[in-house]
Amino acid sequence: MDIPRIFNITESAHRIHNPFTPEKLATLGVALRLESETRVLDLGSGSGEMLCTWARDYGIIGVGIDMSRLFTEQAKLRAEELGVTDRVEFIHGDAAGYVADEKVGVAACVGATWIGGGVAGTIELLAKSLRSGGIILIGEPYWLQLPPTEKVAKGCFAGSISDFLVLPELLASFGNLEYDVVEMVLADQEGWDRYEAAKWLTMRRWLEANPDDDFAEDVRAKLTSEPKRYATYTREYLGWGVFALMAR
Repeated sequence: MDIPRIFNITESAHRIHNPFTPEKLATLGVALRLESETRVLDLGSGSGEMLCTWARDYGIIGVGIDMSRLFTEQAKLRAEELGVTDRVEFIHGDAAGYVADEKVGVAACVGATWIGGGVAGTIELLAKSLRSGGIILIGEPYWLQLPPTEKVAKGCFAGSISDFLVLPELLASFGNLEYDVVEMVLADQEGWDRYEAAKWLTMRRWLEANPDDDFAEDVRAKLTSEPKRYATYTREYLGWGVFALMAR
């Protein structure tokens, strides 16, 4: 079980696998008013930066599940580095359908709502692990402006314009699911640049180290095309944020 190899390559040097900077991640922790011993479940936990830094800074207890072997191992190393191995656990596995053994105060899926088949399904899944009065975190893209054509939407790696909503509509959609939006922290341009542009140097270094790899041609093609694609499409049209929800 693993994610597609291209992601393990392009994001192998990332600590955060979304457009958040460490400062934004810290802002989110402050915004949630996290208390010591709060249990946090993170579906699609990546390299574990959210759980590890929150365990260090706020004393939370966390469990993260991710399909990437590489990212899961990196998460365990990060926990060791920050001295929080007694507070966080990382599981290599499929988070789809995962329900915590013990109810949690925060149930999160930050940038991987495909786990539940979309936003609504992911919220439904997370709710099964949540204690009464707890908070659900959803990390999700939204349109900064509606793409003028389906080609532009596909340039942002959306299947179609209808895949994402503009921010007011996304916020309203949570209400339609009977959840209050109680906080949000949005990525900024710097966060997008750090997330996307950092992949380019990683790809170049990988190509230099693996010139004869069967996958090298694919990585070379992606490195050649990505800077222009990102600047033309994602940087202009796509936003991203984490939204804190509480059941009504």
